[in-house]
Amino acid sequence: MKRYVLLGVLIMVCYFGNGQTQRISPLNRAIEEYLKDKNAVVGVTVTDTNGNVVGWINGNAHFPMQSVFKFHIAMVMLSEIDKGHFALDQKVEISKKELLPDTWSPIRDQYPNGTSLTIGELISFTVSLSDNNGCDILLRLLGGPKTVEDYFKSKGYPNISIKINEAQMHQGWEPQFQNWITPSESNRILYDFFKKDQKFLSASSKDFLLKVMIETETGMNRLKGKLPEGTVVAHKTGSSGANSKGVTAAANDIGVVYLPNGNAYLISVFVSQSTENETVNDEIIAQISLIAWEYFTKITE
Repeated sequence: MKRYVLLGVLIMVCYFGNGQTQRISPLNRAIEEYLKDKNAVVGVTVTDTNGNVVGWINGNAHFPMQSVFKFHIAMVMLSEIDKGHFALDQKVEISKKELLPDTWSPIRDQYPNGTSLTIGELISFTVSLSDNNGCDILLRLLGGPKTVEDYFKSKGYPNISIKINEAQMHQGWEPQFQNWITPSESNRILYDFFKKDQKFLSASSKDFLLKVMIETETGMNRLKGKLPEGTVVAHKTGSSGANSKGVTAAANDIGVVYLPNGNAYLISVFVSQSTENETVNDEIIAQISLIAWEYFTKITE
């Protein structure tokens, strides 16, 4: 039996025992059927815009976030901007020594000797292009990873851990597991951020973050991979790569998928402990996304 099935059964029993609301739907059954032969532990939560959870696989398990946490960092920075502590057009001086080598950094590639960017530009580089150096500069401005974790826990989201920055995450295989979230908590934050009466951000800050998420250039074969051409997806990816044993700790994508009828749904997909290759890991996310798309478009016909 595959690891997905074993973990899925155990977690589902826990889930139904804790009183959370879930609609058992053909979506959930279709995802389970698709995953049964995959050599990976997969976590999924899908939520409609009324807050109903219609897809749930391993929703209470801890999954390493990798660059997914850049979405949460951006939320906290925009919250600080709304409070007047920073400004979107505020310039930040970036020295050459802050642009670390041997890490993914379009900022460094474009400005190898350092530069000056606005906080808005830093958020765009960090979210849309998943820049690791940009991420750590934002964290420095905010006061470090603990500030981001404390923000969400103070808002009532306990199932998130943000302990280290990107530079620390690159110091070995194990550190990445210190930054984790459950798929259920991931979607709860997404839903509470996206809903019309959200309390996280000002309307302009929310719109700005959705814009940079829509402009995301990473993970094009994940949530967007199998959806109809032109589908708008506001998302954030995260990736660990594989270790020497061929195990991938994280292939993730979370976001908002807009439907043809003007509605949307929220989806978080985390692939971990996978011995599949990168193409298959991306395919897992893309196929789950397509299953969700077909579910929502069918029920609205």
